[in-house]
Amino acid sequence: MTSEERLSTINLSISLDKNNIPEKIDWVATDAEPGIHEAGAMLVALWDQKAKTGLSIDLWTKEMTIPEMNLFFYQTFYQLSETFVRATQNKELSEDIKKFANEFIEKVKQAEKLALK
Repeated sequence: MTSEERLSTINLSISLDKNNIPEKIDWVATDAEPGIHEAGAMLVALWDQKAKTGLSIDLWTKEMTIPEMNLFFYQTFYQLSETFVRATQNKELSEDIKKFANEFIEKVKQAEKLALK
C-alpha cells in the first residue's frame, strides 16, 4: 500500500442457531459510526475477477418480516440503479432499473391491500 492509499475494512459477524439459520447479523466498519451495528438482512455481491463470475451471500434473520424484506429489496433495487449509472454511465439502463424498482413496490403495495381485505 502506498502512502496515498488507505485501508478500509468491514467486518461481519453472523450468529447462527443449531440449524445454521441466522439469528443475528452484526457489522463494524472503519468508515461507519463507531460501535457494533445490527442488521436484519444482508446482500453481498462480489465479482470474481479471475473466474469472471458473480458470487453472492444473502442472509436474513428470523426476525426480518416480509414487509421489511419488501422494503429492503425495493431500496436495494433503487440503489443498484444509482450504482449502475455511476459504474457504467448508462443512464437509460439505470432508469430501467429504477422503473422496475417502482413497479416492484407498487405490486407490493397492491398485495398488501389485498391481504388486508
